[in-house]
Amino acid sequence: MTVLILTSEEDVTADMVVLRLGEAGVPVVRLDPADLTNGVALSGEYVQGACRGHLSVGGRLVSMNGLRSIWVRRPGQAAARAAQPSAWLTEESDQALYGMLRSTDARWMNHPDAARRARHKPWQLRLAQRAGLAVPATLITTFPQAAREFAERFPDLVVKPVSGAHPQEPPRAVPTSRVAPDADFSAVAFGPTLLQRRVPKRADVRLTVVGERLLAARKPVDPGAHPDDVDVRFAPSVSPWLPAQVPPRVAEAVHRYMKCAELAYGAFDFAEDADGIWWFLECNQSGQFGFVEMDTGQPIAAAIAGWLAGDGDAVPSAGGDGDQAG
Repeated sequence: MTVLILTSEEDVTADMVVLRLGEAGVPVVRLDPADLTNGVALSGEYVQGACRGHLSVGGRLVSMNGLRSIWVRRPGQAAARAAQPSAWLTEESDQALYGMLRSTDARWMNHPDAARRARHKPWQLRLAQRAGLAVPATLITTFPQAAREFAERFPDLVVKPVSGAHPQEPPRAVPTSRVAPDADFSAVAFGPTLLQRRVPKRADVRLTVVGERLLAARKPVDPGAHPDDVDVRFAPSVSPWLPAQVPPRVAEAVHRYMKCAELAYGAFDFAEDADGIWWFLECNQSGQFGFVEMDTGQPIAAAIAGWLAGDGDAVPSAGGDGDQAG
């Protein structure tokens, strides 16, 4: 049985998992949907009640019925590198590939339908509330007056993109920024704006969830850090990520979140305040983990490889035991 990894060739994070699968003797096929019709071929046959499909990658033929798991890591747009790419060819190729893969008995990390839904930040915030996680007061609005009233109630705010996307090509990360005290919010009318109460944090927390396993890392905020340096991705820091214990209530809530979201993998970001409360910021269903593993030595790649190879439960269950220590 083979593990299929859908990702780009440049994805060095996926290389870490491929290495672990190779060490375990698990067959792996790695392909980028962008290469469909240009180095990647597919075929599916539906005859007399039977379904058979095949993928060809670099001359290697793989039966879709022989897939044990599918890791949707960072795939490119289907057929983007075809000889004559077009929106029509992309849609046709996307429908063909993912439609055939949906017809297999393989388990997903993560299923495309669940992953697409999980990308929506408003949905994440509501699910986190329902799961029992602490969520900072948040407003998403195109009403300037609503933003002004929210700022009166919560004077210390940050602003961040709703989608995380960036209009430039290639896309760039958009930092979370602190809102100036004299902001008038008129520009809110031109696009949905996410405002959130700033959490005065003593540490950033990245909690990587693989099936039932919880692997937490904590990065203390530098004592001399400027209050405007609110985004850990861009803030200057000399502190490494360190393994951390997951508070039991947070662990239970995260398991509930994963079960309701139907995710097998998630990278949670929290802000830890002076009282030790972990405030939920987001859950990236395909978030990076390599930087955490390099700093902490946590076996995240091995955990993913084990899940893909068939270890553990396919669907996380609420309240189950996980790795409470990182």
